[in-house]
Amino acid sequence: MPGIVKVSASILAANFAKLGDDIARLEDAGCDEIHFDVMDGHFVPNISFGAPVLEAIRNLTSLPVDVHMMVTEPGRFAEQFASAGADIFTVHAEACSDLASTIMDVSAAGMRPGIAINPGTEASAVTRYVSSVPRFLVMSVEPGFGGQSFMPAVLPKIGELRSVAERHERDIDVAVDGGVKIANAPAVIEAGASTLISGTGIFNHTEGMAAAIRKIRQQ
Repeated sequence: MPGIVKVSASILAANFAKLGDDIARLEDAGCDEIHFDVMDGHFVPNISFGAPVLEAIRNLTSLPVDVHMMVTEPGRFAEQFASAGADIFTVHAEACSDLASTIMDVSAAGMRPGIAINPGTEASAVTRYVSSVPRFLVMSVEPGFGGQSFMPAVLPKIGELRSVAERHERDIDVAVDGGVKIANAPAVIEAGASTLISGTGIFNHTEGMAAAIRKIRQQ
């Protein structure tokens, strides 16, 4: 089981007109990481941020930034996002024709590679990379849109990835993204997640960001 649970805020749910203010509030609230969703309208049916937005954000915060590439063949953009300030570069196994080569490209660019898998993809599709990446990301909604409901069916997959990491004595960060809120956070943590990614669960919480982050972390 993971030790300290981290909370990553998906800024897809932020107020874009006041993005700098929201990021400052996240830092004050004790957020551990910024989650930056990149969508290309091809791998997923939506379009979102690009590297220029990340570059602007990088100047506003010292928090680690995880760039979640919901993009076909994301390795093409590794150098661009590394230059813009990404710390983690998470790619979808389903979006890469050569996942091993993509991971090498990400590492060569100076970022930590992560591998994400969709709800319909088995954990076994990525366990061979347990020695190559510091993060697995389990999607608990279909990628492409914020505000969806959490899929409890992914909980065993979280546990499987955690077990694989422990068997290989690897300090793997198992992140979960999609519909994560205070109500389901205990089950996600119990399953073996070490990073909980939340958008509306943080930005729309009635008691404010600090309360949301504290309660999602369950500490």
